[in-house]
Amino acid sequence: MLHHDTRPHATHLDALRTVLVAWVIAGHALMGYSAVGGWAYDEVHEVTFTPAAELVLVALLGPTGLFVIGVFFFVSGLLTESALARHGAGAYVRSRMLRLGLPWAASALLVWPASVWLAYTAAGRDVSFLWVLTHRQPLLDSGSLWFALVLLVYSVAFAAWYRLSGPPAAAPRPLTAAHLGGAAVAVALVSFVVRLVFSARSGQVGDLHLWQWPQCAGMFVLGVAAARRGWVAQVPDRIRRGCGVAVLAVLVLLPVAALASGVRDVARDAGPYLGGWNAAALATAAAEAVLVVAGSVWLVGLAGHHGLGAGPRATALARAAFPAFVVQGPVLIGLAVLLRPLDLPAEVKAPLVAAAALWVCFGLGRVVSRRRDRARPPAQRPVPGA
Repeated sequence: MLHHDTRPHATHLDALRTVLVAWVIAGHALMGYSAVGGWAYDEVHEVTFTPAAELVLVALLGPTGLFVIGVFFFVSGLLTESALARHGAGAYVRSRMLRLGLPWAASALLVWPASVWLAYTAAGRDVSFLWVLTHRQPLLDSGSLWFALVLLVYSVAFAAWYRLSGPPAAAPRPLTAAHLGGAAVAVALVSFVVRLVFSARSGQVGDLHLWQWPQCAGMFVLGVAAARRGWVAQVPDRIRRGCGVAVLAVLVLLPVAALASGVRDVARDAGPYLGGWNAAALATAAAEAVLVVAGSVWLVGLAGHHGLGAGPRATALARAAFPAFVVQGPVLIGLAVLLRPLDLPAEVKAPLVAAAALWVCFGLGRVVSRRRDRARPPAQRPVPGA
């Protein structure tokens, strides 16, 4: 997500990441008013969705939340080895430190604590910025930029391995449906085991999302493997269609299974699904694994098949996506605080915050990307519409 590749065959990946960034921003806006939570504003929200509305929301959008982050890591894996080959391990790591490490540090130490302090103050909590920075859990929370820290760890680790081993000596064997199935099984089993210790949605220092690492690391490695088979340019049609069928099947069955198991109030009934030695946690890990493996491959294949990302507007939005992702935290919190005095239900406030946040975040992203382009030498500036 955070690597920008301007080569024509990667424009569909840029466009896919743009769509996913928009999904994440809108999703965080909704989660701020959710009883289930998952976004900092839920600690102080003045209204929440009704249980019935929340159940519908989770049924419609919840399944995609199980795998959207994995798609980002899959796309990053697709592009990592080519970037290493072009720039070398040293230059690649330095660029990752600047593009990923600096935004994470700024968010963890200043921007995100200040945003949370603003939300707490608006809700009447008498706390200081320093208290939020040093006492709120998890320590060194950076909001949505936990992703940048984890991707930085993976990128540096892979760069070290690449420097020692070099590129593959022989052409790799094709990836098959059986390989993808094996990857899904591995992700499911490791996720289940990890969540015996770190339950889903638990916090660790740096908000590392360790409970999500089996998915994230697995998809990053799968992306590297897929890139070696030419999947950046095109996912084989048979694989793409098969993955689409698998995703559709899980999306249809998941809400039915949840209702059949007795889930009526998500905030009250979600506990067993988050981790532990029980069938619900194993079923969640299995469904998530199928969705993240099949969903990532299907979305990348679909974007390439339909030529997503063509045209100057799509290019401009793609270049604005990373800055939009970075600024979403303070923008979302600020908008929620502005709407706080209005006597409106969550079913109205959440969509308003989502729509406004998308407009503001991508607007700021356009400004940042234009200034960045003007600061480059003329020969390195992107060609409009390329």
